[in-house]
Amino acid sequence: MNVATVYEAAGRTGLIDVDLIRIVPGSSASGPARTVRCGQGDNLMVHAVMAEAQPGDVLVLTMPEPEPVALLGDLLATQARARGVAGILVDAAVRDADELAEMGLPIWARWVRVQGARKEVHGAIDEPVVVGGARICAGDLIVLDGDGACVVEAARVDEVLAAAADREARERVKRARLQAGELSYDIDGLRP
Repeated sequence: MNVATVYEAAGRTGLIDVDLIRIVPGSSASGPARTVRCGQGDNLMVHAVMAEAQPGDVLVLTMPEPEPVALLGDLLATQARARGVAGILVDAAVRDADELAEMGLPIWARWVRVQGARKEVHGAIDEPVVVGGARICAGDLIVLDGDGACVVEAARVDEVLAAAADREARERVKRARLQAGELSYDIDGLRP
């Protein structure tokens, strides 16, 4: 399911409201969040999370304040891919963009910058973080595609996914009517 559908099905909640660069064109990803709070300008905890990452996880890499420092590059992404990570959301920068795109692991980042991070500051793994105004906890569902990103609280995942499936079914019917020449102006009762 796509970001727009999940966001709408969640009652227009969970928007990760920040400009993101999709490193791998055409990619999408979804899965449970594995949150990482790094020290400012530091990626020690990104190295640490690789030991805990599980297949299907979406890594959410943050710092106290977003800045254009690369928390992730080719070598860390190689480890994530080998661990079966489904995707990575970086509320900072990535580097080695050409190699990352070629690798094919779905990655979204605020910036692409060459400046690397230090490896000195202890942070936290699986503690709540905030990205683009959205609170993200370990285990929450993260959905990423060309429209951006959204989060669904773990307790609401089943409800929201059922509502999203229902929405997709309704949109298939509506799309067929539109292709047959009807207008949304009439179908949605907007004319009055």
